[in-house]
Amino acid sequence: MLPRQAEFLQNTLDFFAMEQDPECTAERELLETASTIATFSITAPPDEEQSQPKAEISCELSKENPGRDGLQDSKASLSPNSSMTTKELQEYWRNEKSQCRQVKLLFEIPSTRIVEHHLSKYVMYKIIILQTGSFDSNKSVIERRYSDFEKLHRNLLEDFSEEMEDVTFPKKALTGNFTDEIINERKLAFKDYLRLLYSMKFIRRSKKFIDFLTKPELQEAYGCLRGGQYNKALEILLEVIRLQERLTRGNPVAIVPTLCAIVVCHKDLGNAASAFEYGEKALSYLCVRNSHKYYIPLLEAMITLAYELGKDFLSLQEKLEEWKAKKDPVRVFSLKELAVREYVK
Repeated sequence: MLPRQAEFLQNTLDFFAMEQDPECTAERELLETASTIATFSITAPPDEEQSQPKAEISCELSKENPGRDGLQDSKASLSPNSSMTTKELQEYWRNEKSQCRQVKLLFEIPSTRIVEHHLSKYVMYKIIILQTGSFDSNKSVIERRYSDFEKLHRNLLEDFSEEMEDVTFPKKALTGNFTDEIINERKLAFKDYLRLLYSMKFIRRSKKFIDFLTKPELQEAYGCLRGGQYNKALEILLEVIRLQERLTRGNPVAIVPTLCAIVVCHKDLGNAASAFEYGEKALSYLCVRNSHKYYIPLLEAMITLAYELGKDFLSLQEKLEEWKAKKDPVRVFSLKELAVREYVK
């Protein structure tokens, strides 16, 4: 490695030291390793240097190491140009850091409504989920009832009994559940409850917590999709995907089914360009997960869409043929068939 490249790596490490951002320690660890390699390369004899294989440094979060907030488990290569000035370098890493910071969410419960359905009566709590730090025009709005919160609490206790030891849950009252006083008390209690759960790293990443915030809407959307109500399904899915992206930034593969359902809806509505856009996003998350059940159906759908739009489909076709050559021929569902099967008991 040339002295110029070693200097670049050292400047990068110095910049991290100045920024003091704990959320990006993964990149710092990788760059420290790279700096060690750079130092060795500078002191090594020329002929020895020629024999050293080139090292690739990638910032990839494995499934077995989920401890980094906001770091994607898809590819995130560190490849800044070694001829950057210090100012350009600082700007580069600010952009990189913005990708790995955890998105912090704020939960508000501004209102409620009482629902009477046949012989049952219950209170629905309106939950608004906002991103902190800036004006959030894409807030998410959901509704949940007391029994939904109660089920979430029971489910979390199964997996996080120690973490939940000091978490209090509002108890049911034998009478007066529909009085303004009780309802207002529970509004505040549930707001604090969600805030506390979200503050715990392993709980906010858990499937049970994410399902509580997204699954009812997803079930409704997939029900509409199965019934051919593509406009209604798409409307709900586009609302849910924004919240899912905020909740699963450390594991973007988790939102692939929703992205693919959006592709199906756009495709059946004749919006090929929009379908292709969302398909590209889903495919980028699966580039290192070609064993995922959605990978081949998505590839096949993208080839069809690319051909229809006059885009290059040969590279997609090559990926499909490459996969087929490595795998034993098995029955593969179409993208629409897979989407229809989601949330079917």
